[in-house]
Amino acid sequence: MKKGLIVLIVLGVIAFGLYNWAVGFNNTAVELEANAKTAWSNVESAYQRRNDLIGNLVKTVQGAADFERGTLTDVIEARAKATSTSIDANNLTPEKMAAFQQAQSGLTGALSKLMVVVERYPELKANQNFLELQAQLEGTENRINVERNKFNETVNIYDIHISKFPGSFLAGIFGFEDMARYKADAGSENAPDVEFDFN
Repeated sequence: MKKGLIVLIVLGVIAFGLYNWAVGFNNTAVELEANAKTAWSNVESAYQRRNDLIGNLVKTVQGAADFERGTLTDVIEARAKATSTSIDANNLTPEKMAAFQQAQSGLTGALSKLMVVVERYPELKANQNFLELQAQLEGTENRINVERNKFNETVNIYDIHISKFPGSFLAGIFGFEDMARYKADAGSENAPDVEFDFN
């Protein structure tokens, strides 16, 4: 009788320990996943700020007489595409991340082209509103980079947590999957360093 009781106690302790381990793993994974989703929201927020600034920049540039309309149209269309391409934080697949990055890269390219064309318009280069917007855009580009790096760091912590054994076993049971990271654009390692000097 005593042996049976001891066996039951031992089994109960083991079951309680396994339960606590599973609950602890799940709760940590939920928290880390939520942190990664919040980090993604911060990435989108930084890109939204850039889109808003570009809208103001376009309005300022449109006021310049005989400014190249084709260049402006490219920026406006790229901005519309970038704004319409968003990802639900609950569905960060590599394919959707690639589409998002492609739309943002298109806008970056169109904006760079716009800034090169602006060089031919001294009245724009001297426009205080334009200069302030340009400075804010540069700051926002830096912020975007910071937020993308933070996102990748939080995803990395989450992915490590759900990938390490024996937690990987529970990750499958609870439905936790690896999250996509923000990757550098193809060819970005060869991209020129664009500096806008309006002096």
